[in-house]
Amino acid sequence: MPRTPDPAPSRASLPVGTLVAGCLAVCLAQIGLAMPATLNGLFQEHLHPVGSQLTWISDAFLLPVAVLELSFGVLGDLFGRRRLLIGGALLLCAGEVVAATASGIHQLWAGQALAGLGAAALFPTSLAMIAAGTPSGAQRARAIAVWASSLSAGGFLAPLLGGITGTYGSWRSAFVVVAVLAAASALVSLLAAADSRAPEGRSLDVAGQVTIGIGLFALLYAVIQGPTDGWGSTPVVVAFVLAAVFLALFVAAELRARSPLLRLDLFRNRSFAIAAVVAVVGMFSFLGTAYAASIRLGPIQHQSPLRTAFAFLLLNGLTPFLTPLTSRLLHRLHARVPLTIGLALIAAGDFLAATLDVDDRALTSLILPLGLVGVGFALTVSSITATAVNTVPVHLAGMASGATNLLRDFGFTLGPAVIGAVALGQAATRVSSSLATAPGLSAESRGAAHEVLKEGGPLALNSVPAESAPGAARAYALDALGHGYAIGFVVCGCAALFSALLVVTALRGEGATKAVQQPEVKHPALS
Repeated sequence: MPRTPDPAPSRASLPVGTLVAGCLAVCLAQIGLAMPATLNGLFQEHLHPVGSQLTWISDAFLLPVAVLELSFGVLGDLFGRRRLLIGGALLLCAGEVVAATASGIHQLWAGQALAGLGAAALFPTSLAMIAAGTPSGAQRARAIAVWASSLSAGGFLAPLLGGITGTYGSWRSAFVVVAVLAAASALVSLLAAADSRAPEGRSLDVAGQVTIGIGLFALLYAVIQGPTDGWGSTPVVVAFVLAAVFLALFVAAELRARSPLLRLDLFRNRSFAIAAVVAVVGMFSFLGTAYAASIRLGPIQHQSPLRTAFAFLLLNGLTPFLTPLTSRLLHRLHARVPLTIGLALIAAGDFLAATLDVDDRALTSLILPLGLVGVGFALTVSSITATAVNTVPVHLAGMASGATNLLRDFGFTLGPAVIGAVALGQAATRVSSSLATAPGLSAESRGAAHEVLKEGGPLALNSVPAESAPGAARAYALDALGHGYAIGFVVCGCAALFSALLVVTALRGEGATKAVQQPEVKHPALS
């Protein structure tokens, strides 16, 4: 992300304590981000979320990361990165405790939002602290590689943690474990990390931060609540209007800001603008896929968190093992080549996933489609920043990297929101139609099913006891949900394919194709 370099430190190398503190912090933040996705089935079973409430569990964490990450980077430069590293870990710890003690869905949202606030501080601060403590480019490259490996390790460990604790303990114990790790991270940072800051030329863009925060929240609210409340309902329409107004105000604020959160003049570069679109749409595709897989295995098929974790190991767990290959490809080929291949693999995996029967509970059926998506993501996530950075002049590379991070995180946040809206909307329409014409359903069963559907949506109907009156309609809910999330996979596949075609056809010219250095590695998302 963009930052003003610190003066070269006098010490010969990065202190081990700082490296350990930074790596532990980023591993913790990634675990906190990715772990809850394996527990969606348990959330549905124990907290009984209705309509779009399940989607908000994921986005309550992702939204603060997407909106506040760049501002936390500036705060670290201004007030000291060690302080922010400790504070971020404590915030994440507090959020996990709130989530672990949740008695209802709203408290779980609050815990996730608080933990996401802490993660938003940890991601940029841990990297900046490590980069600031290295006196040479070669040492910095090695230290950042260790940081990136720690981040990848978090993506690998998160589904295992959620799967094991959710299967043999409870979903609450998963949050407790993360809270303990967060407390340990704060202690390590307090005792071992060396402080650094770089306040020269740095200032907070308060107007930009407020307007984009409100604008993105309003947009996500409208997209997520549309299928439940109705696209023409007053809250949804008002949210869309607020989103348009505040995003327009954000543009106006950025054009006037002395130190803007997002440099809008970068988008005058056609190649960068196209790369930015690919960052949003491509990462939307990946996280939408991960979210659809988590709902299919958990709330729809009621499989255990440990079996759900298998899917996330295919999606996230391949990245650390493929990083050496990706690095070599980025050194030998134009960045758009692995980017195109990665997006095409994601599209192929999604289209295959859409063909899976909702009654197919065999984990082996997931290996090919989700494995393709996982390999595609490993190639894509490292290539996006390289592609965007190499479309602009060298002196704007840092700002381009930061802008790409913001846009990519926004794509991550859109994934669960849009796919949840599309899938649940399609499922609700299909199950309502099926119930109206279902042969063999008594009037009592049909009426009870409609009541559950009205109050909780298709996921709630799919979870009612089989022996109850609505239970007679569970098969229709299962079929409708399978249909809805299959469409969700198709939407993700189309988004990835569109991005791949955009890279091939529009990202041409010297700026888009010249050889690249190893790009900044950014956190892979959840799901």
